[in-house]
Amino acid sequence: MTTAQLSDTFSIGGDLPVHRLGYGAMQLPGPGVWGEPADRDGALRVVRAAVEQGVDFIDTADSYGPFVSEQTIAEALHPYPEGVVVATKAGLTRQGPGIWTPVGRPAYLRQQVELSLRHLRVERIDLIQLHRIDPEVPLADQLGVFRDLQDEGKVRHIGVSEVSVEELRAAREIVDVVSVQNLYNLTNRQSQDVLDFATAEGIAFIPWFPIATGDLAAPDSPVADIARELDATPSQVALAWLLQKSPVVLPIPGTKSVDHLTENLGAARLSLSGEDVQRLDALA
Repeated sequence: MTTAQLSDTFSIGGDLPVHRLGYGAMQLPGPGVWGEPADRDGALRVVRAAVEQGVDFIDTADSYGPFVSEQTIAEALHPYPEGVVVATKAGLTRQGPGIWTPVGRPAYLRQQVELSLRHLRVERIDLIQLHRIDPEVPLADQLGVFRDLQDEGKVRHIGVSEVSVEELRAAREIVDVVSVQNLYNLTNRQSQDVLDFATAEGIAFIPWFPIATGDLAAPDSPVADIARELDATPSQVALAWLLQKSPVVLPIPGTKSVDHLTENLGAARLSLSGEDVQRLDALA
């Protein structure tokens, strides 16, 4: 059994079973999530290594690059191995490195999904996520275009990103929302109420920035203490904590290094005791 397969599975939308420890492809493009990777061969290697190590859930977005991340995934994996689920997003535009501007006009969102189909070389997108709600456009118009694409067979499931519980409730009135992707990790739990709601409703919760490296990896952090006791690394402990937080959590640590990828996936082997979890919970 490969490493990622040691994590248990979750069925996105009830019909897409994936191992809960996935791979986030935001770091594949150049600095500022902009342009080509400095080492294209290395980027292809890390995507292939993720699947070789058992990852079957990959998360990307049209805006990563833009398009670079989707194109890299397709070049690395197409034709896709059976069971590999690639989720993408639309709704953020790019004007340069590190710049992200929401645009939710239906014609724009439709165009981006059509482009993602082409860049990923697929007939249907397994999971399309509204990357950000555009405050200038009615939510029903933004999600409505995804529903239209679903009816046309171009989209299988619909998710949302960076939403409040109120926004998630509103989105569910419009379409069947199967996933929510919010910032959430050991030291940033402002989305705890959204995770609680997703857990109660059986909606996949995809925490982005799951390792929040810096602070967590510091030698004097409580994470580092527990990591030493468990003969693990701080990032493995942070990911294991997420996996134990709720059965709907699908962490997607991203990296452009095969070594870091292998280290992250090692979190699937870790089992935290109740006491470990209490000590980690106290970090927020």
